Amino acid sequence: MFTDFLNNLEEGLQKELPGEKAHSKMAPGIREYFKPSQKARKAGVMILLYPKNNELFVVFIQRPKYNGPHSGQISFPGGKAEKSDKNIIETALRETKEEIGIQTDNVKVFGQLTPLHIPVSSFMVYPVIGICKTTPNFIPDKCEVKKIIEISLSELLNPENCTTKDFTYGDISFVAPVYNPTGVTIWGATAMILSEFIEIIEKNNFTQL
Repeated sequence: MFTDFLNNLEEGLQKELPGEKAHSKMAPGIREYFKPSQKARKAGVMILLYPKNNELFVVFIQRPKYNGPHSGQISFPGGKAEKSDKNIIETALRETKEEIGIQTDNVKVFGQLTPLHIPVSSFMVYPVIGICKTTPNFIPDKCEVKKIIEISLSELLNPENCTTKDFTYGDISFVAPVYNPTGVTIWGATAMILSEFIEIIEKNNFTQL
């Protein structure tokens, strides 16, 4: 069952990606307030799928509180590219290993999604999709990860878990679309990336797991 789903996912990633159209569905209006002050730096994030309790799950992390634009937010594991990385896939794999302890040899890469620019931090993020064949034993980096959050794919695909929420950023108040599975609020760039991932699954008619 999972094999058929993953085969269809791999095939779907070879087709034209929905890109900005999917991103825009979950884009917060506050993005327009930020103009990048420098050339965007490259970053790679990992959408990691794995089996657990006869379902497919996706792992997210909650960032610690810090003096920065993404403080405390829910995100995919990942981070900025280093000069030693051969490509952005290696960046995503390395960062996933560093942040949540997943050995790169245990991850099969299925493909990539459309890169997304994050104006508030001036990053160009390249999402990579990978699969662990077995349930991982997560080992979070205490400096970079406050909490590991596991969400089933079925919850992410449930349209009832897509809603809106009021936010404030400094003196700016705004409403943003969010994913809210199991009480977790996913918004901003992570929600925009997730929107494209979900649309690929729905567009290719393989939502049944």
